[in-house]
Amino acid sequence: MCNSAGPGRRCVFGIQDHEARLYVELLDAPDSTVAELAERVDRDRSNVNRGLSTLREKGLADRQRRLLDSGGHVYQYRATPRGQARDLMHETLDEWTAYVHERIDEFPQT
Repeated sequence: MCNSAGPGRRCVFGIQDHEARLYVELLDAPDSTVAELAERVDRDRSNVNRGLSTLREKGLADRQRRLLDSGGHVYQYRATPRGQARDLMHETLDEWTAYVHERIDEFPQT
């Protein structure tokens, strides 16, 4: 549902409030890990991980793998820059509008 608190991202991309909040947190704290974001938004890591997956699917976030000195790796996440996200919103909205116009044109006139 679209509401007044940042409706653009939610309406155009169909993301939930907590996912929109993750996007904003990533803008404020680029290269965050799931654990760091979970602490910042006060949610468990599995919810944050699912939210980040959604943001990545929608083109609103990216992740990089960083090797740890102690061995292993960790993923760091970064938000798509606002300008790029705005362009993506325009493209997505244009595609949706074209789809709706096609459906309207298919509606019988008689």
